[in-house]
Amino acid sequence: MRLLFAALSLLTVSASNSFAQQFGAAENLGPRIPTPQAIVERMLEAARVTPDDVVYDLGSGDGRIVVTAVQKYGAHAVGIEIMPDLCKQARDRIVQMGLGERARIIEGNALHIDLSPATVVTMFFMTNSNERLKPALAKLHPGARVVSNQFAVSGWKPTQIVRLKTGRMENAIFVYEIGRTN
Repeated sequence: MRLLFAALSLLTVSASNSFAQQFGAAENLGPRIPTPQAIVERMLEAARVTPDDVVYDLGSGDGRIVVTAVQKYGAHAVGIEIMPDLCKQARDRIVQMGLGERARIIEGNALHIDLSPATVVTMFFMTNSNERLKPALAKLHPGARVVSNQFAVSGWKPTQIVRLKTGRMENAIFVYEIGRTN
């Protein structure tokens, strides 16, 4: 029995360490979970993105929201990503697609980036991370839209909630408009 307990304890520690490593740096706001393209499309549609918009994608990963905002809507887009390997992957993709004049990736922490140029902010973080971002988001210009995949911004009233199903997963997209929701 002691041997079994010791083995389970070792497995638990190993699993905890590998899960923690998915989050990377201590200030990372979430795990590496790519947003499915169908949800990317709905997030940008719900934000009513136009060519006049500057879309900031917080935790941009491989850059799929940035690329879609530029290609489909003609917007300018900036991805903020803390993981160097994902930044390189997204930058390479942007260069290969010839989108460099309208898209860029910043390696950094979303908590320390000036979001003031953004007219649309997209994100896929858990509620506690959204709470940490709320002071920066609240400083956006009135009318700016904040779109959160799956997790609400506590204390804010969404102007719209889009519900959709992708595979077996039920998704909710929360849309907020600065000046109307906070």
